[in-house]
Amino acid sequence: MSTISLRSATVADYPRLIEVWEASVRTTHDFLAEQDLQALKPLIFNQYFDAVCLTLACSEQGDITGFSGVADDNIEMLFIAPDYRGQGIGTRLLRQAIDQQGATSVDVNEQNHAALSFYRARGFGIGGRSPLDGQGKPYPLLHLQLNA
Repeated sequence: MSTISLRSATVADYPRLIEVWEASVRTTHDFLAEQDLQALKPLIFNQYFDAVCLTLACSEQGDITGFSGVADDNIEMLFIAPDYRGQGIGTRLLRQAIDQQGATSVDVNEQNHAALSFYRARGFGIGGRSPLDGQGKPYPLLHLQLNA
């Protein structure tokens, strides 16, 4: 496994972040309708990136391999470029979010079984469920809490 470093994001990183986001979502969110993905993309780029504290994972060559976004002790986003999945990058970003940013909760799409397994294996339990996602779409969310 190559060495991964973490750093804060800048606005100049946003074009690469939206590429990582879209590639990751296409890999992990096969339940998401194309029109919903396309509707989310400008919201992520123009609003959501600015609303969170973004941490990037970068390869030795400087390529952004993944990122997390935390706001108010909640992990709002954690995405890994498909070519870098399974290399511990998500775990590094999650540990940083918990240890450095005080993150204790995350919402996961109920249909995203890989993400649910990832968080449950790292100490998160289901604290609740919403039948709709944040945009009011029928993609149920599980509200996960870090077990004390």
